[in-house]
Amino acid sequence: MCGIIGIVGKSSAQPSIIEALEKLEYRGYDSSGIATVSDNSIIRRRAVGKLSSLKELLNKKPIKGEIGIGHTRWATHGAPSLENAHPHKVGKVALVHNGIIENFHELRSQLISEGQTFVSDTDTEVIASFCSKLLESGMSPDEAVVNTLNNLEGAFALCFIFEDYDNILIAARKGSPLVVGWGSGEMFVGSDAIALASLTNQLTYVGEANYVVLSNNEAKFFDFQKKEITPEKVFINSESVLISKNGYRHFMHKEINEQPSVISYALGSYTGSDRKKITLPSQLPNFSEMDRITMTACGTAFFACNVAKYWFEKISELPVDIDIASEYRYREPIFSKSTGAIVVSQSGETADTLAALRFAKNKAMQTVAVVNSENSTMAREADIIMPIRAGVEVGVASTKAFTCQLVALASLVLDAARQRKKISSSEEEEFIEHLFTLPRLINEVLLKENEIINICSELAKAQDILFIARGSLYPLALEGALKLKEISYIHAEGYAAGELKHGPIALIDNRVPVICFAPSNILYEKTVSNIHEVIARGGKVLLVSDRKGLKDFSGDVWASFEMPECDSFISPILYALPAQLLAYYSAIEKGTDVDQPRNLAKSVTVE
Repeated sequence: MCGIIGIVGKSSAQPSIIEALEKLEYRGYDSSGIATVSDNSIIRRRAVGKLSSLKELLNKKPIKGEIGIGHTRWATHGAPSLENAHPHKVGKVALVHNGIIENFHELRSQLISEGQTFVSDTDTEVIASFCSKLLESGMSPDEAVVNTLNNLEGAFALCFIFEDYDNILIAARKGSPLVVGWGSGEMFVGSDAIALASLTNQLTYVGEANYVVLSNNEAKFFDFQKKEITPEKVFINSESVLISKNGYRHFMHKEINEQPSVISYALGSYTGSDRKKITLPSQLPNFSEMDRITMTACGTAFFACNVAKYWFEKISELPVDIDIASEYRYREPIFSKSTGAIVVSQSGETADTLAALRFAKNKAMQTVAVVNSENSTMAREADIIMPIRAGVEVGVASTKAFTCQLVALASLVLDAARQRKKISSSEEEEFIEHLFTLPRLINEVLLKENEIINICSELAKAQDILFIARGSLYPLALEGALKLKEISYIHAEGYAAGELKHGPIALIDNRVPVICFAPSNILYEKTVSNIHEVIARGGKVLLVSDRKGLKDFSGDVWASFEMPECDSFISPILYALPAQLLAYYSAIEKGTDVDQPRNLAKSVTVE
């Protein structure tokens, strides 16, 4: 993930920016850069490769200026190159960017039609160009930035500096995290507390869809409608910042909120700069010669495999067998010479899944490890690694790793479908565009957390809860039940909605809430029939659906939660959010230890 640092200082900014960038190297990057304002001009230095290359360049060509921005870039739009490295400068504005702009194609086309030229492949240069045009029209930096922000779609953190203004830095966020640091006669901004740890221990976490104007002695915070916001300062222990909650009450809540950002980076690493084709970050699995796939995992990762089975079989027409890893090798599954094996694990060290990988290693045509840790045992032992790009996940209950696993698996599915000639280039591009709407749609769900809190004040009183859904949302019913059990200790079970009448409906009464995931897709009417069966028996239904689904439902439900409309392809990823939030706020209501639930560990390395 990209790293951002900005400084409005009282001495040369270059040394502090470089020190902060060194602390951000853990995020992974392929280029870096720095820009300052000196003598009313913007000066830039950029380099491809390790930060040492930038430092060597600065030793030869140091730059002056007490205000500056720095960046470590992980390539999303555009390959690693000097032209694509940040900061980007157009006219009298320079900026660094963390995230993905969904509508940059439209903005770029508009600017080109107006005579603008571009030197990079990045979405970031489009932002700089748009802002520069507004400055040239006579707007102030503040006005130009706000106007720019309100024309952007996607998840982003941005930091701007301007020629002729050597004491103003403007930063903004939507989806991607950003934190302001308070100093004495100097102010700082960074993508996380780690970047600022050596500069200050007084922080303010920038709110969602907020921006901040920094000068030497103050920081003024606003929403995107220019309404001023009173900042809240927190004090950090710099020794513990490496595992900081970044202002959140729990790691789990922080990681839920990081999903727009990490999904953006994952998608950026799986697609070309034009978003027309899946380009995997490692050797490609040979799906064209496979006749079957076997998938195995544990816990939440197993439910990700269940979703992927729907995708693989429907989109790439490739049959899939799924096993719980702890049972896999004991069942002794049968492999042909054309069977591929995929294992999924956040840590890459899960003992049962590692054993399954080793069992499949000498039997499968190819083995693929879908993991978060690229240095893990599974990553080393599998034939092919598919990194999920979720970043460090501390909370025991997996959140961002689950959705990033789904994004990675969806990318594998599209690659398989193309190899097997089951989708056209235009269809692949359409699927990719649906994936790129996820950061924005997830942000829309996160902005409605108060509704979930109100629901959970009642939901947390239950002793038993059922989750139901159909199709590719059925695994989300299983995942929702698991999340609730893990951290709230409420007994919960997930069922395919059509299975209620085959036994579980005997449990229904007014003390057993039934949570139904039912987007308005081709299975909506059948799911509604199951909901009516529950209501007829006195059951309390929480209906989670989009606006059309809620409007079309004719019965009385106990509660409802409106989801953004989305394509059915991405609905299993989007509907993970209410599953996570219902579990989190039910646990808060019950007062349990959210991040360290009893009897559970983050990585299970024993059988």
